Amino acid sequence: MFPIAFHAIYKHPLPEGHRFPMMKYELLPQQLMHEGTAVSSDFFEPERCDLKSVLAVHSKEYVSDLLQLSLEPRAVRKIGFPLSAVLVERELRIAEGTIIGAKKAFEAGISFNIAGGTHHAYTNRGEAFCLLNDQAIAAQYLLEQQLAKSILIVDLDVHQGNGTAEIFQNNPSVFTFSMHGKSNYPFKKEVSDLDIALEDGTTDEEYLEILTEELPKIINQQKPDFIFYLAGVDILKTDKLGKLSCSIEGCKRRDTLVFELCKKHEIPVQVSMGGGYSPELKTIVEAHANTFRIAKEFYY
Repeated sequence: MFPIAFHAIYKHPLPEGHRFPMMKYELLPQQLMHEGTAVSSDFFEPERCDLKSVLAVHSKEYVSDLLQLSLEPRAVRKIGFPLSAVLVERELRIAEGTIIGAKKAFEAGISFNIAGGTHHAYTNRGEAFCLLNDQAIAAQYLLEQQLAKSILIVDLDVHQGNGTAEIFQNNPSVFTFSMHGKSNYPFKKEVSDLDIALEDGTTDEEYLEILTEELPKIINQQKPDFIFYLAGVDILKTDKLGKLSCSIEGCKRRDTLVFELCKKHEIPVQVSMGGGYSPELKTIVEAHANTFRIAKEFYY
């Protein structure tokens, strides 16, 4: 079993010309099944996340405004999607997919969410295509259910995990590690437990040298019993919203390093896909699919 959270609601209709590549959520599962990396029984459909789990991370006022669709227009603009009941339903299902996936990872070693990685969602607001912080909600759930005592969030999206850093700023049970573009959004960064800000044009060699040095050290020091991995593919040179110069091959080597360490230390890992904004959809889907392919080599 290769647990993968997916629901048709992930592909949300957007106004024509919107820059978010929503089609990837439909194409990625199709590609994985077409090539045999996954089979239909690997996928599970998440229900709506229990509000108790959401409220353990997000403020009551913010969650109420989301559910009642009463966010201020300025707050909706910061999110970047037109607010609707279906959009909120989508976010609740994505969060539940990450929670259920995390639980499944204890047995399978690894799990995936086709969507998620919504790391720009703060305690009391959303921004940059993120309404609810799926990995933060799932991390808090594991702690409260006493399924984990020490959690590491490895955020390798090109954008800093600002919301995640804010949510866990005073929680010693969750170590937040973000390696991101220095001059990328968000322009006002939060403070993670470890932030590594990369210069524009950082290549595969530089990127992988830093990650190879830092990630093993974090794992050895923190000794996490669970890892959440945000595997954004917006580190690619082709990405419209990233400023790094990594290749598809470099992205694969990054994923290999993460999974190698998780496997070596026998730490269960939940993977959410995060960002990817290359001009061609096939580039985004291929880069995301590689993360699944590499995981399958390691775990199955």
